[in-house]
Amino acid sequence: MVINQVINSYITKKTRAASLAAFRILFGILMLISLIRFLANGWVYKFYIAPKFHFKYYGFSWVVSWGEYTYLLFAIAITSCIGIIVGYKYRLSIILFFLSFTYIELIDKTTYLNHYYFISILSFLLCFLPLNAIFSVDAYKKNKAYYYVPAWTVDSIKFLLGIVYFYAGLAKLNSDWLLRAQPLKIWLSSKTELPLVGRFMNDTWFHYAMSWSGAIYDLTIPFLLLMRKTRPFAFVLVVIFHVFTRILFPIGMFPFIMIIATLIFFSSELHEKFLEKISQIFNIKSKVNVIRDVYLPENLKKTFFVVTLFLAIQLILPFRYLLYPGELFWTEEGYRFSWRVMLIEKAGYTSFRVVKFDTGNSFTVDNKYFLNAFQQKQMSTQPDFIVEYAHFLGEHYKKELKTENIGIFVEGYISLNGRLSKPFIDPTIDLLKVKDNFEHKNWILPFEDEIKGL
Repeated sequence: MVINQVINSYITKKTRAASLAAFRILFGILMLISLIRFLANGWVYKFYIAPKFHFKYYGFSWVVSWGEYTYLLFAIAITSCIGIIVGYKYRLSIILFFLSFTYIELIDKTTYLNHYYFISILSFLLCFLPLNAIFSVDAYKKNKAYYYVPAWTVDSIKFLLGIVYFYAGLAKLNSDWLLRAQPLKIWLSSKTELPLVGRFMNDTWFHYAMSWSGAIYDLTIPFLLLMRKTRPFAFVLVVIFHVFTRILFPIGMFPFIMIIATLIFFSSELHEKFLEKISQIFNIKSKVNVIRDVYLPENLKKTFFVVTLFLAIQLILPFRYLLYPGELFWTEEGYRFSWRVMLIEKAGYTSFRVVKFDTGNSFTVDNKYFLNAFQQKQMSTQPDFIVEYAHFLGEHYKKELKTENIGIFVEGYISLNGRLSKPFIDPTIDLLKVKDNFEHKNWILPFEDEIKGL
C-alpha cells in the first residue's frame, strides 16, 4: 500500500515543460545535422547501397537495403527531424524518426556504433514523452500549452544518460584498461603529431592517467550532474572530456550529442531562458493559452509502466554476457548494446576455405570480391560476422559449383589489445554446419590469457 502511494505521488509530481521543449529542439537539430552530414560525405551509397552483401543482426535478416531508395529513408528521417524541432505533429514525427533511423542502422551491423544505438533507444523513449507540451506548433494549433509536465518524463531521460555513463565506467574496471592502459596505449601512441599534447602521447604515465581518469569520469559524472552544487563543474568536465576525445578519435557527432544531452540535468529556468532567446531570434510572438497545470497524458499509468519497463531492460541487457563462458573481449558474446566504449583493439586476418567433399579439392576465397575494406575489417575479428559470412559463401558457391556437397572452413589469427597474435577460430569446424544464434560459439578457440574485471 505504501509503495503504491509513493508511486502514485511520483507519477503526478510535476516539473516545468520547458526542459522537454528545449531538449526536443536541440535533439532535432543535432539529428538533422547528423543526417545531412551522412549524405554530404557519401556514406549512404558507401555503406548501404554499394556493398554486395550486408551483415545482419540476428532476427533482422528481413531488414534489407532499399538500393537507391535508401535516400528516401534519409528523406523521411530528415523531414521527421524538422517536425521534431518545431513540434509539428510531434508524436508522428518522433515515431517516424525512430523507425527510419533504426531501420537504417539495422541494414548492416558493420556500421554499429554505441551512439547510433543510443540515438535509437533515446528516440524510442521520446515517443512516450510530451516534448510538445509547450513551445511547439502543436501547442499553437491547439491554442493550449502546458506549463508543467510529470517530473518522471524528464527524469527518464536523465536516467538513460546515467546508464550510458555509469555502465561505460563499470566496463572500464578491468585489468587491461586499468593495469595495462590498453587499448589507449596503442591509440594514443599514434597521435604524437597533435599540438600541445602530442609530446605526451608516448609517455606511459599519460596512458595510465587517461585510462584512470576516463573510468573515474564515467562512474562519477551522472552523480555530479544530479547535484546542483557540482553541476556547473560537472558540465565543464563533460565539455572538456568530449571535446578532447573528439580531437583524439574520429567518433563523429557523439561528443556533441552527449554534451547537449547533459543540459537536461540543468534547472528549468535555464531552459526557459533558452526558449526565450529562440523567440527573440526568430521573432516568435505566439499568444498561446498557457495552462499552469501539469500535462497528464492519456493512459498515464500505462505510459509510465512502459517507460519503467524500457529503462529496466536497459539496466539488465548489458549484463547478458554473464550467460556466456570465456573472455568477453575475445568472443564478444554479449558485447554490443552494453556501453563498452572503446575497450578493445583487435587486429588480424581471417581466411575462408571452400572444400568440395566429393573431390577433396579446395580453394581460398578472395574476400575483396564480396566485401568492402570496412566490412572485411569488421568481419575478421567478430565471430557472428564470421559465421554469417561463411553461410553466405556457402550459398554462393553451392550455386556456382552446382553442388551441395561443400564445406566452409575458417582460419583466423587475432591480436587483442596489443597481445601476440593467436589462433581465433577452430579450423577443423565446417561453419556451414554451425547455426548463428544466441548460443555459445564453441568453435571459437580459448583465450590464452586472463582479463580480470567486470
